[in-house]
Amino acid sequence: MATATSGTDLSNKHEQTNENIKAAPTLHLDLAGKEPEQVVPELIEHAAKLRVSDVFFTTNEDNVEVAARHLGVLRAVGTLTPDIGRRCISYVKTLADMNISERRRPLDGRWLFNRRNGQNLDLRINTIPTLYGEDCTLRILDQHHRLLSVDQIGMDPPQYKQLIHLLSSPSGLILVTGPTESGKSTTLYASLSHLNNGERKINTIEDPIEYSIRGIRQSQINTTIDLTFDELLRSVLRQAPDVIMIGEIRDIETARTAVRAAASGHLVLTTLHASVATTAIHTMLRLKVHPHLLAMSLLGVVSQRLLRTLCSKCRQPFEAPPTGLFDDIQDRLEPGEGQQLYAPGRCPDCYMTGYTSRTGVFEMLTVGPEIRKLIDERATTQAIRQKAIEEGLIEFRQSALVKVAKGLTSIEEVLRVMPGEYLQQASSRPA
Repeated sequence: MATATSGTDLSNKHEQTNENIKAAPTLHLDLAGKEPEQVVPELIEHAAKLRVSDVFFTTNEDNVEVAARHLGVLRAVGTLTPDIGRRCISYVKTLADMNISERRRPLDGRWLFNRRNGQNLDLRINTIPTLYGEDCTLRILDQHHRLLSVDQIGMDPPQYKQLIHLLSSPSGLILVTGPTESGKSTTLYASLSHLNNGERKINTIEDPIEYSIRGIRQSQINTTIDLTFDELLRSVLRQAPDVIMIGEIRDIETARTAVRAAASGHLVLTTLHASVATTAIHTMLRLKVHPHLLAMSLLGVVSQRLLRTLCSKCRQPFEAPPTGLFDDIQDRLEPGEGQQLYAPGRCPDCYMTGYTSRTGVFEMLTVGPEIRKLIDERATTQAIRQKAIEEGLIEFRQSALVKVAKGLTSIEEVLRVMPGEYLQQASSRPA
């Protein structure tokens, strides 16, 4: 028999819920009244625990704000007085072996921070002069963070098979594209781990080296002595590698040398800033790569973004509207998927953000004979994309909607990360 619940009981439960929310762990730190020698280590330990990628000190007229990039989103951590904030930045510069008296020019440094648990964090420091003083960014590279394998980065089974097929090629060029903080390095390291079976000589050229991998020869550029990607790449080719990973193609010479290396018997993996898979081809052509060489050497393009995944403890279910949203991905869903969607909630497990981690969403272009011909003929991006769709390209829109239908992420998150034009159906896009 059901028991009636009194108004007092409901009120008590409501108050208890509010108390739980107040007591829940958050990203915010109480930094008041602490000296730099306390503030900075506490802040770094806090950031490492939350797996934050960057910590920022931003100097304003009346304070220094501290923020962190958590799961790709900038969040406030605390506020410092102008004096303590400036001293914190000087403290960081001192330990990163930077010139603390130089505040007029951008500076770079490195600090190996020893955590309380004995592990080291590799911190890359950058300062820049602004209107009210220096801003300081700490990029956190956690060598102890577990590297992901190719089957853990978020690819759907068809995309996973495509990538494994590309990696099985003895030579050619694989481009990984996307904006900053889109997971390109994670995909490259996962691919290298897959290839690192002791049967291939693998060399990398990076800026910076984010993870040390046993069995792979890793080199880092050094612009202070003019050791650039292009300069290192020419030297790496004389080391007779089977596989070369280039952290990023930034200039004409690196692009040309990478394509020549791929065309001459090396498997080359690299990243490039391009919005979607097909635009990477024209980005390479604008870097003065010969279209015939590119057509001959390009194996495929992996374009990606990172979506935050919903907290399984507090996500809020609601019935999917009858809009036909998932009509063109039904063949990729299990029975019942797509009938219920989820929105982010709030709970202590996700630090009141609604999200707990991130997963990749991908668009993968595999280059076949017809697309090679289009590249050689300098066809438009639209023509290449249309041919890729005809050959089975899984677009960003489809990849993102699969994750929404499966309850991994929310519609809000997809709209936050991905421009609306990528979410249009192919038939509705202008040719």
